[in-house]
Amino acid sequence: MARAAQRLRMTYDDLVALPDDGLRHELIDGEHFVTPSPASRHQIILANLFRLIGPHTHATKCGVTLFAPYDIVFTPYDVVEPDLMYFSRARYAQVVTEKNAQGAPDLVVEILSPGTRRRDEGLKRRLYERMEVGEFWIVDPAPETIKVDRLIDGSYRQTTLTRATAATLTTPLLPGLNVPLADVFEMP
Repeated sequence: MARAAQRLRMTYDDLVALPDDGLRHELIDGEHFVTPSPASRHQIILANLFRLIGPHTHATKCGVTLFAPYDIVFTPYDVVEPDLMYFSRARYAQVVTEKNAQGAPDLVVEILSPGTRRRDEGLKRRLYERMEVGEFWIVDPAPETIKVDRLIDGSYRQTTLTRATAATLTTPLLPGLNVPLADVFEMP
């Protein structure tokens, strides 16, 4: 009788033992995903978001904003590098170490790329919901939209904002922050 082969699950220890190749390595349920460096548009949007959010978190001293590459270790089998993440002061003190975060940020932002779209909108969204990330923003450069998932009673509720409607993004996680989508998607 033939037995089905079990899938090999990688751990965080396996991940850090890999040689540094400049690529983004992540684990979701022990499955290893490798992503090449992002394109220019992706990086400009990331820089715009950090420019809009970072000074607010610094000025209000409400927490810390970080960007990839930075490991979020949820479990030994679930390790991701979101494009942008925000930790409240309390959460930062609880989960951030010298090398990585050992738990959920308050906010995670993923900027979609052709090679990561399905994973970001599917596997990662479910992972962030399961790990109780308070808010998850999915930034889509093509239609210039941001889908905002807010954790309510253990499940994400999604709202979509568009640049075309001159939307401004606000979040209860960062009182006083107003993020115009026109500024998020501004290109040189």
